[in-house]
Amino acid sequence: MMNTEKLLIANRGEIAVRIIHACRDMGIASVALYADDDIGSMHVELADEAWGLAGTTASETYLNIPAIIEIAKKSKATMVHPGYGFLSERAEFAQAVIDAGLKWVGPSPSAIEKLGDKIEARKIAASVGAPLVQGTQDPLNNADEALEFAKQFGLPIAIKAAFGGGGRGLKVAWKLEEVQELYESAVREAKAAFGRGECFVEQYLDKPRHVEAQVIADQHGNIVVLGTRDCSLQRRNQKLVEEAPAPFISDEIYQQILTSAKNVCQAANYVGAGTVEYLLSRDGKLSFLEVNTRLQVEHPVTEETSKVDLVVEQIRVAQGEVLSIKETPKAQGHAIEFRINAEDPARGFIPAFGVLSLFEAPFGNGVRVDTGVRTGSLVSSHFDSLMAKLIVTGPTREIAIARAKRALKQFKIEGVASVLDFHRAVLNEPDFTDEFNVHTRWIENDFKQELKLTKRGIPNHQQPMLLSYIEIDGKLHRLGLPAGMFAQGPVTANQAQSAEPEVSAEHLLAPINGVISAWKVENGEQVTEGQVVAIMEAMKMEVQVLAHRSGTIQISAEKGATCHADTVMGSIN
Repeated sequence: MMNTEKLLIANRGEIAVRIIHACRDMGIASVALYADDDIGSMHVELADEAWGLAGTTASETYLNIPAIIEIAKKSKATMVHPGYGFLSERAEFAQAVIDAGLKWVGPSPSAIEKLGDKIEARKIAASVGAPLVQGTQDPLNNADEALEFAKQFGLPIAIKAAFGGGGRGLKVAWKLEEVQELYESAVREAKAAFGRGECFVEQYLDKPRHVEAQVIADQHGNIVVLGTRDCSLQRRNQKLVEEAPAPFISDEIYQQILTSAKNVCQAANYVGAGTVEYLLSRDGKLSFLEVNTRLQVEHPVTEETSKVDLVVEQIRVAQGEVLSIKETPKAQGHAIEFRINAEDPARGFIPAFGVLSLFEAPFGNGVRVDTGVRTGSLVSSHFDSLMAKLIVTGPTREIAIARAKRALKQFKIEGVASVLDFHRAVLNEPDFTDEFNVHTRWIENDFKQELKLTKRGIPNHQQPMLLSYIEIDGKLHRLGLPAGMFAQGPVTANQAQSAEPEVSAEHLLAPINGVISAWKVENGEQVTEGQVVAIMEAMKMEVQVLAHRSGTIQISAEKGATCHADTVMGSIN
């Protein structure tokens, strides 16, 4: 029988492609959306229909609720899947989809609201006896309250955005004198990323592991925990490597995770896919962290070890069907996921963008690659830096690691910086492969390998063909024209790329592609090496600009200016 559903994907990149594949498997028509930069993207080409959002930034496009709902109606979609990021954890978007008479592939707006508010989530966790560290019951009114908490319960403390996620709006204070500035920074980040600045504070477990439980629940009251994951390898509080099941945890901790995760979701009347996250201290103390009310980036490692297609299950749940699995399955083998981001690990994982001159994914036994890019794709500066995910499986963790070494050696990416060298280096670290001594700050504190710097010129957006697209009722028609066709003369590759500025030892260089949100020093001021001289913002995260030497600073880029990585912001003489 023909499936009459039509699913609109309110997302982009690899997760949009992943959802399109699930739709194909189920015989469901898929509808893609695209920002201007994404018109030539893989998800646009693979979907049955593609509709333009007419804009370049996230706020104009993938965060634009009225525009998305309008396209859903125009395209006659019957369902909406939000993927992860963007609007996936916004209760008002879920409500707008439901109010438009469409099926929402996700938890109810009330569950998103309850669990998305980290303070409310803590209260729910406490009510069902989930393990918890000390923390404030309500949002803080000011930095002084954070200081009082630190004095009462001790340092370090974590200042967290109440409505945050993905490491945004999270600051860790190790000294009393930095509490005020970090509180204000967390509030600013939270406002920029989530539109709300409320923050709370809790004890910070030093060098903890990050473990989590994947939950799936249907509309009939059935809740199943599909398994555990470890996501301890992070930078800037964002995950880089994840694996399932979580290795090297005791049966007692495992049972604690399974029981409390199920109880938290039950108390919130949860429906759909969700993740309950915990921190596990070195001395075996487990503490509830938060609930992510959406599909996680790392869901494939659970799919590989539970043999459950999570996206298909999400769609089935939204259609009112009963879960296809009744209890926690025994993990089959081991799976490790490597996020393949367009970032330069040798320069503190600064984001990169431009056109991929080569993207050659690995293959072979135990290798899965989820991607939204290929050779010739544009990695846009307006969106997240994730290009692909490498998922490697094996009957044991040791075999999965051996296969990962083979796959990462085979993986080739050119045109933009990538984290491939970092992943290859991690697989030679005994902390990861043998003793498993990794923790959430391991990359910053314990990873000592020198990585090769990627040459960072201004990204080349020029492509050999000028591609024109005409959209007619969600169908894209592509026209290709030679790049020099309308030029006075032939266009060479060298002309297409901007010349790199001359850089001298005194020059202060931008650490990322982003906007200068504040200068912390005055022009002509005396600064010391390592001092914070400016704040830059990229992807709604704040990054400190540090003086690379001592001397007198001369500022050449104004507050509010957009700078490419490695371009001159000023000089220190």
